[in-house]
Amino acid sequence: MSLDDIRGIPTIELPYETIPVTEASAGIQRILSLAYMLVWMQSENLITAQLFGRIPARQLIFLMDETEAHLHPRWQRSILPAILTVLKELEPIIDIQLFITTHSPLVLASVEPLFDQEKDKLFLFELNDNQVTLNEITWAKQGDVIGWLTSEVFGLKQARSQEAEQAIEAAQAWMRKDDMTQFPENLRTKEKIHQQLLKLLPGHDPFFPRWIVRMEADD
Repeated sequence: MSLDDIRGIPTIELPYETIPVTEASAGIQRILSLAYMLVWMQSENLITAQLFGRIPARQLIFLMDETEAHLHPRWQRSILPAILTVLKELEPIIDIQLFITTHSPLVLASVEPLFDQEKDKLFLFELNDNQVTLNEITWAKQGDVIGWLTSEVFGLKQARSQEAEQAIEAAQAWMRKDDMTQFPENLRTKEKIHQQLLKLLPGHDPFFPRWIVRMEADD
């Protein structure tokens, strides 16, 4: 790498070039570190068992914080299934207990095919009266990222920008004939709400048909 550093640095072959691992992206470095740690762990397990003349350990507790850190959404969707596959390949007969934390709805969506309600649990860290509590959440498949974002796990009303969410809430309030003074000045009339919806939502947004039908019916 330099005349001041004589260490040999492993390289990784990418589609466009071969680079030292120290120059790889944060996401790639994290995956490489994880892979190295898992292989080293099992290697040391086998060496230790041989030295002491005993059976290799058949139990593993795996802790990983912020599972999605630095990872592209495609990798966020595959990281946990990949880890489980690798662990089984390293040692086919092994009892694995994983403690995984995440802020990514893709990570949760990725385990829907794997989640066993007899063995697995979903917990939510919550702040109540300045105290952090750990509460079990009843597992339920949400189907996609939007479903997870609007579930009790993440608690969003809508999986969109705050401004778009507020504009839709104003539109819904107007359709219900609610008091519009609870909204900002630019969201208190049908015309102003419509302008904001046009500005903030894509033309194919599923909210538009309902809004346009109701708006035209009021004319």
